[in-house]
Order: sequence, then structure tokens, then C-alpha cells
Amino acid sequence: MSLLDVRTIWAEPASLASMRGQEVLARFPGAEVVEVDSHWAIPDLHGDAAKVSRWVRVKAENLVLGEKKSLTVRPNGRSADFIAPSGANGCAMACAYCYVPRRKGYANPITVFTNIDGIARAVSRHLARTGPKTEPNQCDPRDWVYDLGENSDCSVDALVSDNVADLVRHVAGLEGAKASFATKYVNRDLLALDPRGRTRVRFSLMPREDAQLLDLRTSSIDERIDAVDDFLAADYEVHLNFSPVVLRERWQSRWAALLDELGERLSPAARAQAACEVILLTHNEGLHEVNLGWHPRAEDVLWRPEAQEPKRSQNGQENVRYRVDVKRRAVARFRELVAVHAPWLPIRYAF
Repeated sequence: MSLLDVRTIWAEPASLASMRGQEVLARFPGAEVVEVDSHWAIPDLHGDAAKVSRWVRVKAENLVLGEKKSLTVRPNGRSADFIAPSGANGCAMACAYCYVPRRKGYANPITVFTNIDGIARAVSRHLARTGPKTEPNQCDPRDWVYDLGENSDCSVDALVSDNVADLVRHVAGLEGAKASFATKYVNRDLLALDPRGRTRVRFSLMPREDAQLLDLRTSSIDERIDAVDDFLAADYEVHLNFSPVVLRERWQSRWAALLDELGERLSPAARAQAACEVILLTHNEGLHEVNLGWHPRAEDVLWRPEAQEPKRSQNGQENVRYRVDVKRRAVARFRELVAVHAPWLPIRYAF
């Protein structure tokens, strides 16, 4: 099945009447349009346990249009200095560890937020209030970095609407700001934009054995590696996102091989500007139950109660992570692997 085969568009009335909403409808002229009161609560889509067996098909065949109600910019300090209001929520891909579905029950297709002008203005207002960055930090030495894709994959979002293109262009004109997003999908249409060095693309990578089991409906690891130099040539900054690191048999040797490969395949220019982030797996009991209904093999490596403990995340969700002692040793070992196999690659943060 293709990544998107949109047959039904669920739309709030205000989004349906907006210019962005009409543009999205024009991309999918054959789709049935169903008006809904709220993009968060669609009885025929969300919360229906019977839909779990159609998890991937629901992602491909459904699209939601809504308005982003909260336009708050939140502090982060890890992937970025701040989290910008999302231009979308959900995804057409099906990574087995993704935390976004945990809040939407048994269906998690893309929701496009059509009030994109308000989202862009929120970033501008926040930057004006914050003023210039006066001290370098691990996010960036000069600019305030705004993450655009906390709850979605911007490269896939760009297949559905011009929200990502609009935000990349908007941030390109803001002195002192930089946009950022992590992605597992290579969308070469983004190469035609003009980011002016003010958008950081973080290509997510993991050993192929992990990706084949966990990164479903994504671009291959080879495609992602091949895209690094192309995006750099198109005036993006390109970093690497090693996420999630899943502790399973032979995990160290597999990551070592991938790090060696990056050194061989990336150009000197790509290596010179690169940095990485390292994020060990966080999981969730609700997502574990969903996965058992459509992809139980993934849970053989994701759900390991003997090595995991409860954790309350920054967003308030109750999750599980590797036990503190297990995680501490794994993070230290991963740092050693990078130092030996990719000494050219700075680690911005690892946790």
C-alpha cells in the first residue's frame, strides 16, 4: 500500500472553510469529507478497539483537519531550545515505539492544523519576547532552535499540506531563530525550499535489523543516509538522531557497524557540521497493548519488564523506561562506541 491513500477526511467546520483546508481537499479530490465537532474526539475513528487490527490501513486512508487551539511555545532544552506549536499531529508511518498514538486510542492518522498563519505568528512573537541568544548551549551556539515536529514527522506532513514549507520559509526570515525536526522519511520535495541554513533536519537512524522490525512504512536506512549530503547541499543543516536505542541481543555490535558505515558514506562536509542526539527507548503500557493487536513481534524487544521501570515523562504521561542502572550503563557504552567508531561526531545529548 502507498504511504497515503486518503479516502476519508474528517474536518472541523472552521478548518474546512480555511484556505489551507481547501488546499488539502484539492490534493485528495476523491476523498469523502465528514464534518466533526473536534479533531480530538471523532467517535467513528478514535477509541474503537476493533480498529487496531487495521492500524496501518487507518493511517493511510484517513486524514483529519483541525485548528490548533493552543499556540503556546514551550521550553525544551534537548532537541531544541523550544517546542513550537505543531503544524500537525499523528503520522502515516507506523513506528512501533511512537509515543503520539498513546493519546488517541486505536487510530492515529495525520491531523493537519489549518491555522498555520497563527502558528507562524506565535513563533515570531516568542522570538521577539525572548531576544537574541547571548550564550551558546548544546542546542545551538548562536540561534534559538524551535522544534517544528514534536507530534508528527514533518517530511510526511509536507506530502499533505504546505504547512512545513511555510514554516521553513518563515523561520528562514527570522534573525536569531532556527527550525528543527527529526524525520524517518526522505521527502525530496523539501530540497526545493530555501531554508537559508536556518532549518536543521535530524535524520533518525538505527541498525537495519531494528529498523526492519520497528520502523514500518518509513524510508530505508540507506535512503536516509544517502539524503544527508543532498539536504546539506540544499542549505539545510543536517544532524543525526539515534533514536530509539533498543537494548537487545547484539545491540552494541550493530550500532558500531552503523557508526563505521556513516564515516565511510558521509562526505567530509557532512561530517564536519554533523552532531547527534542519543535517546534510549521509552515505552508505554497502552501502546504495548495496541501493538499486541497489530504487530506483536515488535513487543518481543520493546516490552521488557525485567529491565524497565515506570517513568513520568515531561508531558505528564506515565511511561516505562530502562531501569536507572541499566540505562546509565547503556548510555555510557553508547558514548564509548561513538568515541571509537565515529570520533568526528559530537553528541549533543544522550539520555
